[in-house]
Formats: sequence, structure tokens, C-alpha cells
Amino acid sequence: MKVLWIFCFITVNFFTPHHLIAEWIQTNGPYGGSVVSFAVSGTNIFAGTNGGGVFLSTNNGTSWKAVNTGLTNLQVWTLAVSGTNLFAGTHCGGVCLSTNNGTSWTAVNNGLTNIDVRALAISGKDIFAGTNGSGVFLSTNNGTSWTAVNSGLTDTTVVLSLAISDTNIFAGTSNGIFLSTNNGTSWTAVNSGLTDTTVVLSLAISDTNIFAGTEESGVFLSSNNGKSWTAVNTGLTDINVRALAISGTNIFAGTNGSGVFLSTNYGTSWTAVNNGLTDINVCALATSDTYSFAGTVNGLFLSTNNGTSWTAANTGITSTWISTLVISGTNLFAGTMGTGIFRSTNNGTSWTAASAGLTNPNVFSLAVSGTNLFAGIIGGVFLSTNNGASWTSLNLNGTFILSLTVSGTDLFAGNDYGDVFRSTNNGASWTVASISLTDTIAVKSLAASGTNLFAGTDKGVFLSTDKGASWTAVNTGLTNLNVRSLAISNTYIFAGTWGGGVFRSTNNGTSWSATSLNNKNVSSLALSGTNLFAGTGWEGVFLSTNMGTSWIAVNNGFTTIDIWSFAVDGTTIFVGAGGNGVWERPLSEMITSVEGFSSEFPSHFSLEQNYPNPFNPSTTIEFTLPRAEFAELKVYNILGKEVATLVSDKLNEGNHIYPFDGNNLASGVYYYRIKAGNFVQTRKMIYLK
Repeated sequence: MKVLWIFCFITVNFFTPHHLIAEWIQTNGPYGGSVVSFAVSGTNIFAGTNGGGVFLSTNNGTSWKAVNTGLTNLQVWTLAVSGTNLFAGTHCGGVCLSTNNGTSWTAVNNGLTNIDVRALAISGKDIFAGTNGSGVFLSTNNGTSWTAVNSGLTDTTVVLSLAISDTNIFAGTSNGIFLSTNNGTSWTAVNSGLTDTTVVLSLAISDTNIFAGTEESGVFLSSNNGKSWTAVNTGLTDINVRALAISGTNIFAGTNGSGVFLSTNYGTSWTAVNNGLTDINVCALATSDTYSFAGTVNGLFLSTNNGTSWTAANTGITSTWISTLVISGTNLFAGTMGTGIFRSTNNGTSWTAASAGLTNPNVFSLAVSGTNLFAGIIGGVFLSTNNGASWTSLNLNGTFILSLTVSGTDLFAGNDYGDVFRSTNNGASWTVASISLTDTIAVKSLAASGTNLFAGTDKGVFLSTDKGASWTAVNTGLTNLNVRSLAISNTYIFAGTWGGGVFRSTNNGTSWSATSLNNKNVSSLALSGTNLFAGTGWEGVFLSTNMGTSWIAVNNGFTTIDIWSFAVDGTTIFVGAGGNGVWERPLSEMITSVEGFSSEFPSHFSLEQNYPNPFNPSTTIEFTLPRAEFAELKVYNILGKEVATLVSDKLNEGNHIYPFDGNNLASGVYYYRIKAGNFVQTRKMIYLK
């Protein structure tokens, strides 16, 4: 006899005193970032960014403000406007709707079984969403519900662009172009003149002319609703066309490495229009009356003369990827991915560019020694002796420097080939030793303690006791060897790993043990006294006040949880976010709140919704324990049969996260249940192959 489980969704809460919640605050910059989509509605211009969410300008790009409240994911691939409705297609957050110009957002994903939305198009009351691997979905009620409309498309079709002309809907995909003449009920490939495998990145329509921008094949034109296509690439020196925009008789093409091109004769010929465009990796284009906007990997540019000249228009856009932070006296420096180095003298209230002399804008590491500031970039190590006003190369040209550290009079630099360079004269000359002679390994972090120098690599931790001349692997107990960060405090050495959480050693790396912050992607570590901070990929900041024995999440106020870097100045901690600028918070807020058992300390049991959901084939499940308890986390099918036990053990207080792989299961609805003490809670998840 089968037993049908009836699941009750019960949450047990424990009383905590009311208090004022403190939180992280975003600093005012640095400005810039990857702008990947646009939408124009009257005098409102919206810019979607890769990590910073949506920004709004009401003055033709002179200034911008973030409009992200309620936005479920800050990677915004696409934007579309219909009347007073603004839609955002996001990476793994589905579609979000704003009816008040971005002031607030609501997820509208009912029926949307794929929430990685790459393209949106609107025709009357019909909204079409193109997804990353599940084709096209249609909503006829402003996103309240969605239906797959994929007849004629393959199950794995990646829809990268959509365009509508009268009753014709065109989908640019990873496998060419498809046409629907019946609102997506059925689709037909229209690739004559294209190859079946042409990747169509962008579409634009002007009257009866349809333009397709492709990867590796340039621009194609069809004047017969896609029945046939002709390449129109004369003068187009870059055939990776990410974006297209049309204004009257002007057609703009944004390319992946050669900037913007203009055609005034329907693509018969093209001319580069890049004067003032300091970033030629163009992701998005938009036109509004006499204004043209170009969204690039490293910021936004404006032209008022059809591309004859461009000016940066980034004020207020804080979607910069902050890869490294360092403090020197009253100066805070931020190294970014793509936009160089910025300096703030007022704790982030304002920033100025500090990159003059750098040969590459991708900055991976910064270090300070006295009045000397060092930067590790693609291209070697650079030195500034005037707070970033100018930089000089230090004889490691062509080297990909991932990490820097200073120990006494020694400067160490690690690269992506397993080499560690040492200089005793501020980079004037170097000696080099390879960590491994057999494998190419990336030296992602360096830390020194006395005569011991540690290197965190993608093959684990290595130790040198002779200032880098020779190295020994010290990985006993280290179950994850992808070491992104290191931190040292007296007898404690901490290693942050990508996927394995934080490990601790008390014997100079001879052996390691996992801390309770396990199974997490830890990209950065910082110490302030006895307080240890861990920055993670997509789970925010965690704090331990007892050297890693227990952890709590300290994320109040964040709209970003992808943490790349830390800097501590004694009273304030700064965080560098992936695609969302620099954030700050007083240390006293978090340290005092932990001691006083505030709302940021786990005050109750909780079981979070798995992420992603739906999933294929893996997902993660997270729960919180306010005290040490014996916990069981199990997965059941819809008939109540147990299909997996993820944990059955006594766990410490804090946040716990476990992966679940459904590779051997059938598609369908499953339930996962946590039991810890008297607390029991169950949630539903969906596995879609």
C-alpha cells in the first residue's frame, strides 16, 4: 500500500527584541559598468546593466539613478516598454514588471519555466520573451501568466533577439532566424542566405527592411519578410555585431571590438563613427530623437550628432565590477574590471579616475607599501608614487598579474602561470620562481606571515619559507583546491575556496579543517582584529567573531550579493561588488549586533526556497539554525517516497547550504524537508530536464 504524504508548511519563529536595523550603503561610484540594454519611453531612458540593475535618466543621459527596488536579479539582459508598463528580462530572475518608471518592480514569472530571459518584444497586448534554452514564451496579460510558444523551435533554442513587424514576429537565435505569423503558435526557419548555425545577436526593422546582426558574419538584410537574406557588410571591419538601432534613415551597428558603425543607405556601405568612444566593445544601442546612446562593456556614451562624436554619460551609473580595493592613508582605491582604477578621498562620497599610464583597464590586484601604490593588471605590475595620478610599468610587461602582497621590504606578484615574482627594490628588478614545474596554475592570492609566504592557487595552497625561492604544497584536509583568497591572523590561516567555503589551519598549512561556512563560493576574505569576513559569489558577506567556528550573514541593505573584494580602514569596511560598485558599513554596526544578538544573527529556524527553481540538473538548498541542533534534510517525490538524504548530522548554528543533483531523477515536482529539533518545514521544487 502506498502512503501519500501530506506536507504542512510550518515555520517556527522565536521572539527577538525590536531594534533599529543597520545596513550596507552604496558609495557614490565609481561610475561606469557594462550597459547591455536600453528602453525609451517619452522623456525616460532606461539602461539595463550587467550586475547593477536598471538605471533611469530623465535628462537625456546627463545623469542617472538606480531604480531597482524589487528587481529579483541585477543582470538585466533586455528591456521593453508598453504604455506605462516597463518590463525587464533578467539572468535567472525571469521577467519583472514596473508600472511606475522603475520605482518598484514585481516578478511576473507564472508559467515561465526558464527564467534566464535574453530578449523581449511587445506587440499590442502580446509580450514575447526569448529565453536561454527554452525558446519563446507569450503573455497576453502583462506578464501575469506565460505560455510556451515553441512549435517549430527546438527544445534548446537560445533566443537572443526578437523583433516585430505588423503580424510578423522574428526570433534571432543560436541557430539562425525563425518567423511566426500567428503570434508564436508556430515558427518556421527563414535562413535562406544564412547558414543554419548563424548566431543572430540583434534584429532591427525599418519599414519593409529587416536587419540581422550576427556573430562572425556581420549584418544581413531582408526586404521580403525573411524569405531571403543578403550580407551587407561593405566597410564593416568587425563582423561581430551585438546591437542594431535605427533612427530615420540612419542605421547603427554596435560591434564587439570595433565600436559603432553607421549606414545611411540601408547597409549598402558602413562607416566607423567612434570619435570619443573610449570603449569599442559595444553591447547595446538606442536612439531617441536627436540622441544616440551606446552601451559598452565599460560604460555608456552619448552622441547628439549621429555618431560623429561621443561623450561618456555615466554619472550615476554604478554598475562597475570592483575586483580589488586597498586603503592608503585617507585614500581609498578601487581597481575595476574594464574601467581602470578610481580614487576616493572621502570614503566613497566621490571618486576620480586614477589610471593615467596604465596599459590595460583590467585591474586584478592592488597593494600599498609606504607611499608606493602597486597595481597588478593584464600587462604586468605598475607603480604610482602620487596616489594614482600617474603610473609607471615595472618591467613585467605582458605578464598577467592576479595577486600582490607586501612583506617588509619585499613585494611579491603572482601570475596566471604559477610564477611568483619577488622584488626588494619596489619593482625596479625581479627574481622569479615557479610554484609548479609540471602544471600551469593560477596564483590567485598571496599572503605573508613572518618568514612564511602562502600562495592560494587553483591547485590548492603552497608554502614558501625562503621568500618564494621554493614551494611546497600544503593541502592536507583541503577538500576544495580552488583557493581564491587567503587571510592570516596570528596562528590562524584562512583559505577561501570557490565551492568549498572557508578552511582554517593552525599549523602553517600542515593540515586544514573546514569551517561551518561550507559549500559556498568564497572570493574574498578580510580580517579586522578577531573578526573575519568572507565575501561570496551571490550570497553576500558572512561574519565570524570566533575565527571561523560559526558564521552569520550580514547583508542588510544590499541590493548586490556578488562580493569580489574587501578593504578595512579600522572603523569602516568597504566591499567591492561584481557589477554594482563599492559599498560601505561601519564595523561597529555588525560587531555590536552580533554580540547583542540582533536580527542579523540567526534568531529563528528557516528553510529557504531552492535556487535555481525550476532547475536542471542541480540546485542548492539553504537553511538557518539559531543554535546547534541535530538536523535532517531530505528530498521526496510527489508520492512521499524519499529520494535523497542531504544531511543527517548535528550542525552548528548559522547558515548552511547543500547542493542537490537530480541527474538520476525524472522531471517533475519534488519536496525537500528540514527537521531540526522541534522545527519542521517543507518546500516544493521543480525539476525540468
